[in-house]
Amino acid sequence: MTEAHTRRALIVGASRGLGLALVEEYARRGVEVVATVRDAESEALRALTERFPVAVEHVDVTDALQISALAHRLARYQFDLLFVVAGISLAPVDEPASDIADDAFTRTMLTNALGAMRVVERLAALVPQTGTVAVMSSGQGSVANNTSGGFEVYRASKAALNQLMRSYAARHAAEPKTLLLLAPGWIRTDMGGEGAGLDIAEAIPPLVDTIEAQHGTPGLHYLDRHGATVPW
Repeated sequence: MTEAHTRRALIVGASRGLGLALVEEYARRGVEVVATVRDAESEALRALTERFPVAVEHVDVTDALQISALAHRLARYQFDLLFVVAGISLAPVDEPASDIADDAFTRTMLTNALGAMRVVERLAALVPQTGTVAVMSSGQGSVANNTSGGFEVYRASKAALNQLMRSYAARHAAEPKTLLLLAPGWIRTDMGGEGAGLDIAEAIPPLVDTIEAQHGTPGLHYLDRHGATVPW
């Protein structure tokens, strides 16, 4: 932190769903938040900016030039937490990977894996060595736990993300930053669907508690919302 009594978080992908809920949770905890959206900010996010110290920036994580421009705009700040939440799921749950359209496969991988890692690579410099870089993964990114199938392309994108973060951690092994891949559970959002078992209100507070508890723990950790290790 650059100011003794100010904590800051940069949450990338915050217009709705989990990202929006994380902005609100951190703001409630007294953290200054910069929240990014791809297009226009939602009414819900705009309402948060009127109640809390929340600022909104724009970036499309699939556009490398936009990511670099965001890094330039925020260069004067330091953030205790960079949390990359942005992600998509475009295929039906039971669609085999071989059936997905080429453009949908490309968009999913570009957003969930490559785009997320480009954000980490470009913006991690805004996080001090005592800070945390977190990326929203999924339990479905676990190869070891895949005994049921389904969500094949989404699973593959999160497994790719996990592998890329392991490579990033290996390249930065000498740094004391906390690196997190987080699996929050199946949550009822626009992306998670109505059949999900968890409500946002019960999933987000323990997820934030886990991030806070990992503060100052160097290296890469793949954890669920309660802080339990997820098998790779």
